Amino acid sequence: MDSNPHPVLGVTLLLLLVATMVLGQDDSLMASEKPRVIVTSDGEIDDECSMVRFLLYANEFDIEGIITSSSQYHAHGHNWAGDDWARPYLAAYAKVYPNLVKHDPRYPTAEFLQSRTLLGNVKAEGEMDEVTAGSQRIVEVLLDAADERPVWIQAWGGTNTIARALKTIEQQHPDRMAEVAKKIRFYFIWEQDETYQRYIRPHWGKYGIQTIISDQFVALFYHWKKYVPEEQQSYLAAEWMKVNLLEGHGPLCSLYKAHTKEDKGLSEGDFRSEGDSPAFFYNIPNGLRSDESPGWGGWGGRFVRVRENTWLDPVSEPGYEYPAGRWYTGSAWGRLRLKKEISGDEALVSYLKPQWRWIDALQNDFAARADWCVKEFNEANHHPVVKMNGKLNRNVKPREVVQLDATATDPDGDELTVRWWQYCEADSAEATVRIKNSDSAHNASFIVPNESGKEVHIIVEVTDSGTPPLVRYQRIVCQIE
Repeated sequence: MDSNPHPVLGVTLLLLLVATMVLGQDDSLMASEKPRVIVTSDGEIDDECSMVRFLLYANEFDIEGIITSSSQYHAHGHNWAGDDWARPYLAAYAKVYPNLVKHDPRYPTAEFLQSRTLLGNVKAEGEMDEVTAGSQRIVEVLLDAADERPVWIQAWGGTNTIARALKTIEQQHPDRMAEVAKKIRFYFIWEQDETYQRYIRPHWGKYGIQTIISDQFVALFYHWKKYVPEEQQSYLAAEWMKVNLLEGHGPLCSLYKAHTKEDKGLSEGDFRSEGDSPAFFYNIPNGLRSDESPGWGGWGGRFVRVRENTWLDPVSEPGYEYPAGRWYTGSAWGRLRLKKEISGDEALVSYLKPQWRWIDALQNDFAARADWCVKEFNEANHHPVVKMNGKLNRNVKPREVVQLDATATDPDGDELTVRWWQYCEADSAEATVRIKNSDSAHNASFIVPNESGKEVHIIVEVTDSGTPPLVRYQRIVCQIE
């Protein structure tokens, strides 16, 4: 990687390149805005691991709330991490913040994040009777008519604090329920209490709130050594984790709770679990545009519409019927399959692929941000910038030759590798297309299959030669006339 003697100029160049990318795409305005997110978490040990990573992505989001909630696993008097479990992480973030802003001035201050970190409904599993500071923050955000952008509400634990907030709105502002619902996007890591089925779905379901309920997070769950392919496992093993994250990367990364010597059958430093991280992986603006439809797929997984506007994990088992109610440890296909402990279970490995397929890119991205905690701009790597030349959404005709053209730049002057590929799982078209010159930024093309009314998704993936290598994407969605 070429050195940059002017780190501030390097950051400025990066931001100018991002601005150029956004302004150059007239049909991707939504993607240019920082996603608004609210995290609700039960403070489990893997939530703590997810929080370390989440804070290193604080520059990518408008963080509206970090709210402690309960779950079927954690509540007052039941494996509770403490009402203020997040404070040490925010304190450590404050220490690395002066270095993070050298790499991206959009990082919020620790004081700002602390002001958004609140206690929700935690006294018992599924408790939603009490109005709390956390539930009221969700109410405040959803009722703010000055900002019409979607609000991605994540449940790393139970949905009870979210349910309490929605009940407050129903009780006090029933005339605004449709307006509020239009803003909401849900991403739940399982249904870790009954409040979605007991309250949210019956009272708010008629508004068609986009709801993702994930079981694919099992790929990054405690059992990853059983069902993640070996190539991806190498990015979770102690040898990689120690060098890239755990050692020499400042006080925030030092809090990351990897496996210890006492954990039997595992190596000290092995990845433990980040089962909740896919909830915000989904919103990272990496160019995959997955937040435009749960069926498109991206770093946070890929989903299918099962009922109403509820999206669950794709199950390929012949004759399988999704449960009518709760999707959680007692009913989700992957979790139930995991309990069978089938050696070399290829069906489960395939089921989890929408998540594990990105592990190398995700871990390298994490490692780069860990470097940002301690290194100067010219000593670290930064993301390439990709601009599609032409519209991202295209109407095409059967047998038409579609030209693929992108411009890629790198703020560090790294060499870039380009790869065009078809995201077949996201397609409604059945054909596999051949992309000519798939390693060329400007001269690639493919022939549209003869499938009128179907879609083809083409990804351009650009990887830099820095350490660790970083990747960014753009997606073209071709609607066949």
